[in-house]
Amino acid sequence: MAKKQFKAESKRLLEMMINSIYTHREIFLRELISNASDAIDKIYYKVLADNQLVFDKENYFIKITADKANRTLTIADTGIGMTKEELENNLGVIAQSGSLAFKKENEMQDGHNIIGQFGVGFYSAFMVADVLTVTTKAFGSDEAYKWESKGADGYTIEPCEKDSVGTTIIMTIKDNTEDDQYDEYLEEYRLKAIIKKYSDFIRYPIKMDVKGQRPKEGADDELEEYQEEQTVNSMVPIWRKNKSELTDADYENFYNEKRYGYDKPITHVHIKADGAAVYNAILFIPENTPFDYYTKEYEKGLELYSNGVLIMNKCADLLPDYFSFVKGMVDSEDLSLNISREMLQHDRQLSLIAKNIKNKIKSQLQSLLKDEREKYEQFYKSFGRQLKYGVYSEYGSNKDVLQDLLMFYSSTEKKLVTLDEYVSRMPEDQKFIYYAAGESVERIEKLPQTEMVADKGYEILYFTDDIDEFAIKMIMTYKEKEFKSVSSGDLGIEPDAKDNETADEENENKELFEAMKGILADKVKNVKASKRLKTHPVCLSTEGELTIEMEKILKAMPNSQDVKADKVLEINVNHEVFKSLKASYSQDKDKLNLYTNLLYNQALLIEGLPIQDPVQFTNDMCKIMV
Repeated sequence: MAKKQFKAESKRLLEMMINSIYTHREIFLRELISNASDAIDKIYYKVLADNQLVFDKENYFIKITADKANRTLTIADTGIGMTKEELENNLGVIAQSGSLAFKKENEMQDGHNIIGQFGVGFYSAFMVADVLTVTTKAFGSDEAYKWESKGADGYTIEPCEKDSVGTTIIMTIKDNTEDDQYDEYLEEYRLKAIIKKYSDFIRYPIKMDVKGQRPKEGADDELEEYQEEQTVNSMVPIWRKNKSELTDADYENFYNEKRYGYDKPITHVHIKADGAAVYNAILFIPENTPFDYYTKEYEKGLELYSNGVLIMNKCADLLPDYFSFVKGMVDSEDLSLNISREMLQHDRQLSLIAKNIKNKIKSQLQSLLKDEREKYEQFYKSFGRQLKYGVYSEYGSNKDVLQDLLMFYSSTEKKLVTLDEYVSRMPEDQKFIYYAAGESVERIEKLPQTEMVADKGYEILYFTDDIDEFAIKMIMTYKEKEFKSVSSGDLGIEPDAKDNETADEENENKELFEAMKGILADKVKNVKASKRLKTHPVCLSTEGELTIEMEKILKAMPNSQDVKADKVLEINVNHEVFKSLKASYSQDKDKLNLYTNLLYNQALLIEGLPIQDPVQFTNDMCKIMV
């Protein structure tokens, strides 16, 4: 029997298939099972076109058999089979797709679709096998044929005996090497795991002879081993079922089975889209943050299926970064796949699906915020920081999507509130959305800078995440209201009689403040009488866009530059301390120097900033005690 040679381009492609196209060796089983499923689909389509034929689904299945003794793995199907000519065309020319040709010739109906490219996926088997033997008998034919190949050197085709219609592929598994353990592809547990991972939702039964143990008849304390044929795939995926058939427990079980997380999902979204993009999806919003979520190691993405076959474990293109916490899967028949069926070609369908998913996630979060506030706050505790990063990143281009989902602690409500809720409560005379930044709510509540705003009865948002101020700078305005830090030089509050008195004091003591500014040199931009302080003697405010909290965060970053906020030392002219300052200015310049440095260092401590010379500070404290 003469051996036939592959065409030159096919020979080169075969070498690539074996060595580089597929990322994971285990993919071969997915490919062969998908081809087998396609072969059964083809009979189904023939039945649709011929009323004299009957399609009894019970007669159609895929059988996997491992023989350790002979080192063979067999994949048999009851599909349409192949003629000699089809063997030549489909297996003699690599990347010639029998399924693709069939799809072009036949109208796809009833939600079935053929995605296999037999001439490509079939050859992935050579990653784990030395020899491939195919026996096949075509539907409506009395003849059967055997195709056999050891790889790139060619193949043979000869007549053979086969009782039933369909195709059987026998793989002679390679021997183990120091680096590779091929035995695993003959192990029942490993084969079942691969099928569960990639082919669990193939629409036809995948059967295996599975070993088990049971009590031995007549001897209750003894066990005996037995073997029985079992269907090892689920066949009907949850996402193809009607939502009315499913309960919350069904969705939670699916979440746990797919190992999306070890927690319970806070909520889920089940999508069945039949518009410009046709797909099914189930999305989950987790309860807890994965341990590696805010690290470089975390990998976002949804599982991607094409017609029930897993194509990618994590398709990052389906989720924007700010929704990277979402888990779940998407199944579509309309995707453009490359020859390895592992990666997507970037096309319009993928973009449409991603856009729809983004909108669905936002809509679900808004519903949660409106109708199940406690659950939303639980979610926000875990992933609110990610939403803020989303606002800040890409130069604020996503702020319109995310700003209504943000929440901050309120000084008046004593709980998390949205920006919309804050603005809805603003008095008519309030010009700005006021906020204060600090390490914790408790610390912010003690800040001297909050006194004037709070005294006016205005609500203050507390920013306790390091990203908060940076995100707000990107938003700039919300419902035409600008954001204003309580440490800002100009709070935009109309002066009252007491403020006028403060202005008079500042004019009268202009030389004192100039002297204090000289003592502090480049440490502060200015020293002035404070309009915001009520009970505290001193505080720091800032001029410009960079606040003190932002300075601290930027300085804490690796390779940070020496960024500094333009600080202003504000003195409460109505405090007893100011009398001592005035007295020292007129009577004792050394004491003025001492008091000025003490007040400045106190202001730094209030802000949580480091004192440049702690030893000098303690010495100065001792001087005023003597």
